[in-house]
Amino acid sequence: MASIPQKTREYRLPKADGFQSLTLTEAPIPQLKATEVLVKVHAVSLQYRDLIIARGKYPRSQKENLIPCSDMAGEIAALGAEVKGWNVGERICSNFAVDHVFGDATEEIKATSLGGPIDGVLAEYKVVPAHALVRVPEHLSYEEASTLPCAALTAYNALLGPNPLKGGDTVLVQGTGGVSIFGLQLAVASGATVIATSSSDAKLEIAKKLGASYTINYTKTPNWDEEVLKITNGRGVDHIIEVGGPGTLMKSANAVRCGGSIGLLGFVAGPADVSMLPVEVIIKTIILRGILIGSRAQFEDMNKLISAAKLKPVVDKVFSFEEAREAYEYLASQKHVGKIVIKVSSD
Repeated sequence: MASIPQKTREYRLPKADGFQSLTLTEAPIPQLKATEVLVKVHAVSLQYRDLIIARGKYPRSQKENLIPCSDMAGEIAALGAEVKGWNVGERICSNFAVDHVFGDATEEIKATSLGGPIDGVLAEYKVVPAHALVRVPEHLSYEEASTLPCAALTAYNALLGPNPLKGGDTVLVQGTGGVSIFGLQLAVASGATVIATSSSDAKLEIAKKLGASYTINYTKTPNWDEEVLKITNGRGVDHIIEVGGPGTLMKSANAVRCGGSIGLLGFVAGPADVSMLPVEVIIKTIILRGILIGSRAQFEDMNKLISAAKLKPVVDKVFSFEEAREAYEYLASQKHVGKIVIKVSSD
């Protein structure tokens, strides 16, 4: 590849008062430590977390004057002196928490999450530890691969983590955002039957094309949990991708089967009364599990499934590096299905 520049363009959030504060700056590329790699970033994908961090509303601590975003795909531009097993030019993603190599997360690992407690990836070049890297599936573009670190891995962890789905299981995915669409695709690739919900019939048509067997418009059918029970002949579903949080959790508890699993990974539906949730969890022996992305080992396992199934991420729209604010604005509009991507490199 071309010679490595001395400086990189990068976006920062000097004020956490909204994405309108995104500022494009220039900074020197830091000297590599022995176990680090320099990545030329080709594409960055956005997620809901990026919006709430830009607004200063993230429930965990965030760095001041932050480089935002956590999800990228790029190529290795340079290697630290002690890095083994990697070559310049290889196509890679970084894990969301750079020190989460395997096993459960710890507070120390969570403190290494990109685009929050440490600087993120919305930059032309990014230095990351070699132990955070995974190889990009060969059939994916950089734009497609940039969607994997959070949305895909969160869905994979929810459905194929400690309590994995089996072929023939029934899975409910809420909405058509990034995690839910990946949940749909991974579930179908694993032999499951999928029920998808959305407020938009047009979005539900896309879900059908991706393999959803049943769809429910929750605006037209507010008691969507009862509809799920009808579809499953009163049994309930085996797994739920729960992105709504308190606003939908009681309905999910009604829609899941006895002994079924709810992967709780978002709170986009807002607050609600969940005081009876412990009773429902006990009576129905529900497995309610919080999902916080996943480890590098899980990322590698997921990529094997993605490669075997030739799964293609759903990219709704691609913006240029200079259009980062517009990309955030489009994310905030909630018009998208799947993922929104910023193309960083023009070559």
